[in-house]
Formats: sequence, C-alpha cells, structure tokens
Amino acid sequence: MAGSILIVDDVSTNRIVLKAMLSGARYTTSQAASGAQALAVAAAEQPGLVLLDVDLPDMTGIEVITRLRADPATRRIPVVAVTTHTTPEMRLDLLRAGANEILAKPFNELLMLARLRSLLREHGTDAEFALREATCRELGFAEARNEYTSPARVAMIAAQPEMALRWKNALSQQMPDDMIEVLSQEKALARASSTAAPDIFMIEADLARPSEGLRLMSELRSRSETRDAVIVIATSPSAVESQATALDLGANDLAFTNISSPFAAQETALRLHSQLRRKRALERQRETLDEGLRLAMVDPLTDLYNRRYASTHLARLAEHALRTKRPFAVMLLDLDRFKSVNDTFGHTAGDEVLTEVASRLRTNLRAVDLIARIGGEEFLVAMPDAALEEARAAAERLRQVIESTPVQLLDGRTLSVTISIGLAIGGTTRDNPQLLVDQADTALLGAKATGRNQVSVARAGTAA
Repeated sequence: MAGSILIVDDVSTNRIVLKAMLSGARYTTSQAASGAQALAVAAAEQPGLVLLDVDLPDMTGIEVITRLRADPATRRIPVVAVTTHTTPEMRLDLLRAGANEILAKPFNELLMLARLRSLLREHGTDAEFALREATCRELGFAEARNEYTSPARVAMIAAQPEMALRWKNALSQQMPDDMIEVLSQEKALARASSTAAPDIFMIEADLARPSEGLRLMSELRSRSETRDAVIVIATSPSAVESQATALDLGANDLAFTNISSPFAAQETALRLHSQLRRKRALERQRETLDEGLRLAMVDPLTDLYNRRYASTHLARLAEHALRTKRPFAVMLLDLDRFKSVNDTFGHTAGDEVLTEVASRLRTNLRAVDLIARIGGEEFLVAMPDAALEEARAAAERLRQVIESTPVQLLDGRTLSVTISIGLAIGGTTRDNPQLLVDQADTALLGAKATGRNQVSVARAGTAA
C-alpha cells in the first residue's frame, strides 16, 4: 500500500516507538520482528517503504535487502536501513545491496520524516509508471529496447569553484565513464536550456546567499529540459533543516560538502549512480508509454490519427462547438478508383500513394485540424470553428492539390490520382457528432455517383 510503512525490528519497544512517531505523521504501519517475517509481510502487503533495522536475529540487514531486491514483487519498494552503529564500510555495503538510505540511531525526526516523504513520493511515481508499462506490454505495445546508455553528464555547482573542483576530482575516480563538469549558477541555467542538459546536478545548498542552491533547484525543476534531472543537494552534516527542506522541495538525494575521503566519495558516487539508474528506468518507461499511446492512436502507414482517436476527438470538438456556438466541419475523403491502383501497380505502389496523399493533406490544412485515416483509402478531416464557405474552400483546395500533381513512385513511375469529398457542417446543437460523419458520408456517396473528383456538401438533416 502506497502510504504504508513496514517497521522491521526484533525489539518490540523500538517498533512501538517508531509506530507512534509514524502514526503521528498519519502513516499506517505494519510490523515484523525478523528478516523472514519482513520478507513475507513485504510480499503480501506491498508497503510503500520498509524501515529496516539491520541487526536481526535470523539474517543480516544486507541479506534482507538483497532478497527484497531479488523478488519482482518487492524489488521497487524503498528500504531505509536503521542501525545503532555504522561504519563507512557498512554504509557502502548497504547501499550496494540496494538500500535507499541509512539512518543511524538516535535519528533526527525532522530529517527522517522528510526522507520518508521523499522516498514514498518517488515510489508512488515509479509504481504508477511500472503499472502503465505493464499494461502497454500486455496490449503488445512494449518492445525490447537496447539497454545501452551513454555516459552520464554530471554538473557540479558550489559557492566556490574550488569546492566544485574538489567534488569533480573526488568523483572522477569513482565515475570514470561519466562526464563531470564544474558550472557556475549562471552557466547551469544556460545549460539547462540546451539539448545537452546534464543528467545530474550536484548543488551546494548555500551559494552566493543562504538557500540559493535550493532556489536554483526549484528553477531547474520548472524547466522542461531539466524537470526530470537528478538533483543532489550538498550541505554540511549539521544542516538538518536545510536537508529536510531540500528533500521536501524535490531533491532526489543529499550529499555532504566534504567528500574528500575515499569512503565519502564512494558513497556519493553510489548514490548518484543509483539515482541515475532510476532516472533512466523512468525514461524507458515514458518512451514505452509514448510509443504505446502512439500505436493506439496513429495509423502506422500514414502516421495520421486512426479511427479510434478520431471518434474521441470528434466528441471533444462537438463539446467545444456547443459551448462556443461556433460550428465545425467534417469531411470524408475517398481516393477514386483506388482498387485499380493496387491491381495495376501493386500494393506497394498503393501504400506510396496513401502516404503521399496523407502528406499533402497535412501540408494544406491548419495545425488545429484533425486528419485521420479511417479506412483503406478513406480519410476524415475535422475543422473546428469553420463555417460552410471556409470549409468548402478548404475541401476544394484539397481536391485540387491531389489532382494537380501526379504521385512519384519510388521506382520512377508516376500515378495521377483524384479524390472525392463529402462535407458536412454542424455541431451547434446537441446532436451526436456521428450524425455529421453520416451526413458527410452521404455527401461523399453523392460525389462518387455524379462523376467523382468533386466536393459535395451535405444538406442539413441528411444521413446515410
């Protein structure tokens, strides 16, 4: 459950204290007293987060985390490791195993709750994208992709350039394949607007003024190019309020300003790479969703919208027309004697003709107009805010554009094609938009019956 937290500790008093603290913050909790019980509860209840004491009687915290990460049902659940004694080596081992954070007892409640909020928020986003990706996969939209990823672009921004340079030198040894650069605040904002925006920003919380790094983070979050970048805020260990504020404002993770020791540099690099893996996983899921939506709405041959999308869009146009009292036009366009094209020149030539006609329709209509392929050689055009004369002129223009220039085939041959168009106007009453389509269809049949290669306008109230 997204807002629930599983507390794992073999000491009942510790579990009670944590439950009281989390209940006060309006979290629901469940409890486990051993590693085995924690694994069973996590798999059964799917909590939003696991708060794990690493000193358990039956297995180590690292083993619990490793087994959580190995199970597809629990691998995405954030884990906060809790310990009374921590060493740099233990922190690295826990992070490598898959812990999202390590808190040492006694922990600061302000910072702990901010960290939990941040992780639960990220988990909710991850779970939603994973669910949508699974739906696309079941519908057959998701395809296997090359998992190769290019080196990460990492920007270091500190109050003093010397500090950012020390970060770069320390991390370059741990991240040799990534591109790390030192940027000023001004250059960071300029780079954020470029196509080569960094994947990761590591920003000191206090730049020229206190909390200016947090304001820079907010600015980066507001820009489309860097909205999904990883942002890590660096502070001194004692700046607890600044750390909590950074997490609540959207920082992905925290770091300390002094990472000169090998252990500190390794931990920071592990955190950056963990966030980078999540960022790239979300990017792949977004690509899958975008492709799934495209395949669901777009005709693969012509790259025009399909009948499914057109039906939904017509309903929106009808609502708009009813609200504004401005009519919209519906055209049905059908290539004349298209069967003879396929029979004489082959289906490949027929596909080339359809693709070229679609291109000419796109070029000669407004950006707001809907163009869809709704059948083999049949197209639909819907023009919002269009009166009869404007729509009739557009239809005649399309007819002439198709007739005037033969289609050049890839094999060098040319084909002259024409198109018949049925046009209907309406939408200012509460009629079903399908009525306009039917009226346009009746007009199209009339255009075909009276010689083809012409525009026929439906009379109000006529339908097939």
